[in-house]
Amino acid sequence: MRWRGDRQSTNVEDRSGSSGRSVGKMATGGGLGAIVIAIIVFLISGGDLGSVTNTLGGGITPASYETENVQSTEYQEQKEFAAVVFAHLEDYWNEEFSEMNESYQNPNLVLFTDSVNSACGQATSQVGPFYCPGDENVYLDLSFADELSQKYGATGDYAMAYVIAHEVGHHVQNELGITSQLNKIRQQVSETEYNKYSVRLELQADYLAGCFSKYLAGETHDGQPILEAGDIEEAITAANAIGDDTLQKEYQGYVVPDSFTHGTSQQRINWFNRGYKYGDLEHGDTFKEKDLDLAS
Repeated sequence: MRWRGDRQSTNVEDRSGSSGRSVGKMATGGGLGAIVIAIIVFLISGGDLGSVTNTLGGGITPASYETENVQSTEYQEQKEFAAVVFAHLEDYWNEEFSEMNESYQNPNLVLFTDSVNSACGQATSQVGPFYCPGDENVYLDLSFADELSQKYGATGDYAMAYVIAHEVGHHVQNELGITSQLNKIRQQVSETEYNKYSVRLELQADYLAGCFSKYLAGETHDGQPILEAGDIEEAITAANAIGDDTLQKEYQGYVVPDSFTHGTSQQRINWFNRGYKYGDLEHGDTFKEKDLDLAS
């Protein structure tokens, strides 16, 4: 992705390094395997942080960690990249909402290390990037870029752009009132039943990330296309790596469909591709589609 020198969002708050050193331990209410699965499956969640502890049947406190040197050259580059992606997302969604004669409130991007407090509760870096509708912030520990590459094999800068776009997709859902509707449903159904709604919410965020990618494909940087060869493939690799079935197979050796909250790898790929194909809200209503694998 060509990004150097582009506008950086001013809606970025850097809390990196403010948490200092903390030592604690993990509760093992659901067993170590369940802890790992719950944390990894939540990596790009836009839901309630409490869902992690609900999945485990117990609380989680941070594992031992130390603050890294967040002022490194690599960190500054990652920060600038995230701010540029966020700026493009602001441009895109303001334009889309304007065409619908709707107002759009830009979210904020909060960068942190180790742990962070939000209106949705406290979270550690282990939770991964997340969106909190309570304060309309996207929370991101930039070290996740390295984890995405080294642990999940999703290399390239556009893998991270996809993650950020997915989280902002949750903000779009919040702006459209979809999140509040789902919160009401959550109070009325079982956890297993709600998981089906959660999957549809997450796949829609993948669709919206695809729409954003289609928009970027038509934009230029210094006279050249912003998206470079291989960028879309990087996003697809990331979507594939964090599908519920792929993660469950890796960490427990088998899949439990009733526990899916984000969708299978193929579903995530299909809905991202669908967004990239159509680039509109009309084709992204996952709550009406009977076949969630639909990619045409």
